[in-house]
Amino acid sequence: MTPEHLSPTGTDEPLAGPPPGCPAHGIGPGGLRRLYGPEAENLGAVYEKLRDEHGPVAPALLHEDVPIWVVLGHSENLHMVSTPSQFCRDTRQWTALQDGTIKPDHPLMPLIAWQPICCHAEGDEHLRLRGAVTGAMSTINHRGIRRHINRATQHLVNQFCEEGRADLVSQFAEHLPMAVMCQILGMPDEYNDRIVHAARDMLKGTETSIASNAYIMDVLMRLTARRRAEPEDDFTSHLINHSARLNDEEVGQHLRVVLMAAYEATANLLANVLRLVFTDPGFRAQLNGGQMTVPQAVEQSLWDEPPFSTQLAYIAKQNTELGGQRIRKGDGLLLGIAPGNVDPRVRPDLSANMMGNRSHLAFSGGPHECPGQDIGRAIADVGVDALLNRLPDIQLDCDEDELHWRASISNRHLVELPVRFDPRPQQDVTARPSPTSVPAQRTDWQVGIAQPDPAAAPAPRPAPPQQAPPAPEPVRPLGAWRRLLRWWRGY
Repeated sequence: MTPEHLSPTGTDEPLAGPPPGCPAHGIGPGGLRRLYGPEAENLGAVYEKLRDEHGPVAPALLHEDVPIWVVLGHSENLHMVSTPSQFCRDTRQWTALQDGTIKPDHPLMPLIAWQPICCHAEGDEHLRLRGAVTGAMSTINHRGIRRHINRATQHLVNQFCEEGRADLVSQFAEHLPMAVMCQILGMPDEYNDRIVHAARDMLKGTETSIASNAYIMDVLMRLTARRRAEPEDDFTSHLINHSARLNDEEVGQHLRVVLMAAYEATANLLANVLRLVFTDPGFRAQLNGGQMTVPQAVEQSLWDEPPFSTQLAYIAKQNTELGGQRIRKGDGLLLGIAPGNVDPRVRPDLSANMMGNRSHLAFSGGPHECPGQDIGRAIADVGVDALLNRLPDIQLDCDEDELHWRASISNRHLVELPVRFDPRPQQDVTARPSPTSVPAQRTDWQVGIAQPDPAAAPAPRPAPPQQAPPAPEPVRPLGAWRRLLRWWRGY
């Protein structure tokens, strides 16, 4: 039965909260747990308390004590996102917005506010807008993009490989997705430090976030005007020329959604995978021993630490029941990606390997499932593989407990990932890869066939003329496995 305290009343009255340190600290009106404040710094622990107290669907409070249901169960989340007849993403139907419980200046308003984009649309309008996005996605040359990811990775590594030290968040994970997405959208010349910093600033919610958003929208609207006048073979042109006939404002807004969602999710994914490689001995041992490939390592990370931990908000379109709770029409629900991924009913042993299992919630599901998930996987697969092969001795340059995160209700973003390695010379990223130009690979990574190390000592001089040199061994043709590996990396 729906608790009476979920009816959003009385939230404007001053509340006498318990002092810090009190067992009841972090508890709001009606005895509900808050998903914000000092006691919610570890939201993973809060979700587990909610699961213990209420089961797979639990009542809780957002910022300013706005009531919301937190969907913690794996199957309950899948049911919610896959049943548009009962749940939608049109936040205009949220009772808390209609009756003023959620104020216009609510700190989560950027995540809550309805926009005329496919993420919030329903029915025929959703089919029109989403069809344009997925149609444009279908035109992407995935093999060509993998080659670009590899070149972009080598270019980024060139900028720090001679130093022997780097921060893989600010110098790698935050740059690679933007370089790739600018290429996909058709604006490679716009990729620079400024657009990366603007994207990061927007997501931090700083005082300059509005200006950063304006800068990115200006870039995207100028791109829209150029491609409207002179279309090319890129995502933006295909989005404009789709039969859905999006106007310029719709094109610009959807470019922003695609760019920012792909950027933030993939930057987090890259940082999370690399952190696991450097800090989890079991994780790295599986890579070293060949029991896990880099794509499988990426998938494991999507289970253990998804790029987005939750998503706001789904709205009940009618009175219904979910996870044993009675949900009222107009109630808001939080898609629990991270808590759903650790639901004990689907993962009774969290240390068990989920290799090959893609049933996690990292990319949501149903009509609003992430349309660009294959691009995100490709950036992580190729980027991590190329980095580890280029710098095989790379390791963490601090204690694991010194790492810090910037956390919000939406995700956990690693602030920095300092590493060290033996300094190496830069490589020519414009040259076409060949068997002799491919960097040496550690055989114990089991992510490729080892090639001669170009940085190794020169080969010994030939024997004197009076001694006949040995006959050269015949060149062996590439086997099927090596041809497959070269194709996978886009060579």
